[in-house]
Amino acid sequence: MNITILGSGNVATHLAKAFLSVGHHIGQVYSRDLGHAQTLASLIGAQATASVTKLHADADLYLLAVTDDAIAHLVDELPHTLRGMVVHCSGATDLDYLARFPRRGVIYPPQSLQKDIYSELADIPFAVEGHPKSAEDELLAMARKFAPTSFRCNSRQRLALHIAAVFANNFTNSLFQISYELLQAEGLPFDLLHPIMQETVQKALQHEPRTIQTGPALRGDKLTIEKHLQFISKKSNWVKIYQQLTEEIRSKKLN
Repeated sequence: MNITILGSGNVATHLAKAFLSVGHHIGQVYSRDLGHAQTLASLIGAQATASVTKLHADADLYLLAVTDDAIAHLVDELPHTLRGMVVHCSGATDLDYLARFPRRGVIYPPQSLQKDIYSELADIPFAVEGHPKSAEDELLAMARKFAPTSFRCNSRQRLALHIAAVFANNFTNSLFQISYELLQAEGLPFDLLHPIMQETVQKALQHEPRTIQTGPALRGDKLTIEKHLQFISKKSNWVKIYQQLTEEIRSKKLN
């Protein structure tokens, strides 16, 4: 396939390399910032442009790898002359955002991708949706070339997957940062928590998470909870997070 990449960030970079690795051709890279487009284009042997009016109309696929907030505006700007399938990569954006294009789709990776850090895409279950079914079939076959566990997923399911990924990754990483700052303030290294972090993830991969829950909230250890809250009392946001998560754990307590 001849593919045009719209975007030059994390997902755009990883998917451009992935498509290239399985034999597709990347003809153009578009970004509002020409320098950013040129940086990615130089990596994959493509032409860079900062103007949607200069997009080639004969590409087989146009991949919109931009921020969620930018999708609707970019879709409005795209020329009506584009003949290929138009696909976005968002977990939270409905397929209907691309309704003006006869062949459209979504390929969403539930993974935290950074362009300067290697990620094994073969391990990622890409969520794929398309219209009509022939477009979905084609997109799924393409995805499975570099990500064999890719699967069909409608817009509601994909939104649930995206929210779940935010809880499992973004929010968890924010909690790691709180832990880091707590230890740093007392002159303790963060790597003291590495074993328990690794153990928690390993157990969660093998069991329903609530069945392996431990800690003062589960035990109803009010004295310890109050000590913790007093210790972090100057950080009002941390107090709120601690209290809300404590209530969440209590609500999931097994009988």
